Amino acid sequence: MRDHTSKNEVMRTVLVIDDNPAVGTALDLLLSLREIRTLIAHSPDEGLVTLAREDVDLVVQDMNFSADTTSGEEGVALFRAIRERHPDLPIILLTAWTHLETAVELVKAGAADYLAKPWDDHKLVATVENLLELSEATREVARFREERRRRRKALDAKYDLRGLVFASAATMRVVELACQVARADIPVLITGPNGAGKERIAEIIQANSSVKGGPFVTVNCGALPSELIEAELFGAEPGAYTGAANKAREGRFEIADGGTLFLDEIGNLPLAGQAKLLRVLESGQFERLGSSRTRKVKVRVISATNADVGAMIRDGRFREDLYYRLNVIELRLPPLAERSDDIVPLAEHFLDGVAALDDSARGALAAHAWPGNVRELKNAIQRAALLCQAGVITARDLGLVAARGGNGRMAPDAEPDREMIESALKSARGVISQAAAELGLSRQALYRRMDKLGVSAG
Repeated sequence: MRDHTSKNEVMRTVLVIDDNPAVGTALDLLLSLREIRTLIAHSPDEGLVTLAREDVDLVVQDMNFSADTTSGEEGVALFRAIRERHPDLPIILLTAWTHLETAVELVKAGAADYLAKPWDDHKLVATVENLLELSEATREVARFREERRRRRKALDAKYDLRGLVFASAATMRVVELACQVARADIPVLITGPNGAGKERIAEIIQANSSVKGGPFVTVNCGALPSELIEAELFGAEPGAYTGAANKAREGRFEIADGGTLFLDEIGNLPLAGQAKLLRVLESGQFERLGSSRTRKVKVRVISATNADVGAMIRDGRFREDLYYRLNVIELRLPPLAERSDDIVPLAEHFLDGVAALDDSARGALAAHAWPGNVRELKNAIQRAALLCQAGVITARDLGLVAARGGNGRMAPDAEPDREMIESALKSARGVISQAAAELGLSRQALYRRMDKLGVSAG
């Protein structure tokens, strides 16, 4: 629980903009009991001046300031002025109207919530507390993302990232380490699930290495029959194995000489091939299949696997000495589900401007587990781009399976019914922002659904 009495903590501040002095006095007294500092302004102009001068966490504003005025135009103008200057600042609207259509419209436009006069003290304090917590969390996230942007900019300026699209802290850590070890002439092992993008990390290492001018050769050890992997890696003389060509064949090590060899799915390499690979790593020497002539190459080896190599070593299917030779540096690329901030940027990259994602699609993308990782995301986006109407992709176009999670939130492409909304409102004691969070919706989406079903917030 947050300790509001800490001397080292900056007191949370609410600005009340209301022409009625009694309102400011009442709110000052009510909020001070929760260790919340209250500033009071009696006009829109005074409120804007105070916002420019003070560090404010939340605004509570009236909708009418001139005598005998009930149109709400002054409140709308003030709201828009605050939004223009402070787009992320939460705003609670206070209104004494019987009809609240304008306040509801402003909430749909981004206001945090509205409360009718006379207000319920408990509901008002709960709303303020909830929004202050959200505001603090939002500022912390903003600071974190700004730090990531700064780090990304520094990486872009110093290294060749091969156009990699990412925004998550998890991917940032992997890329930073990849760039850091790129210049060292040591083997690197990249681990992570299929389709996560391990080859892209290998490309970044190559592009920033001392052999970046040399070839970058890829071998998928899992896509070749075990009897052909050795010939693929080390080459073969005519007739060296059944079905071999009538002429000598260069192996991938020879082709990659002076550059980088990326061995994907290294766990599929048979034991005989593992012994030869270990020798190449240690001496740079090998023989083609069917040949006694020793060849020598200089190749930077990067390998990757999604297998549990430790279990393979225990089972005798992978050489322990080879594992430690390959794993001088290990880069673990997490599954896409653990890099949620990468999902939408990657989706938009795959779309390349041919279509746009609406809010429901973004929610569906964030909620999906992505067992196939980036590869699955690319396929889903390409399919949705073909199915969507008018160049806008919705959750239905994506067709992703997402059920209500253990936190009780709605699937992105589902809508809560009347019973669920009323239950959430009751649980939140009428506080719209809390009810929306419980349902997994934005406040604007909840208000739209309430309007459609005729559900009252009272």
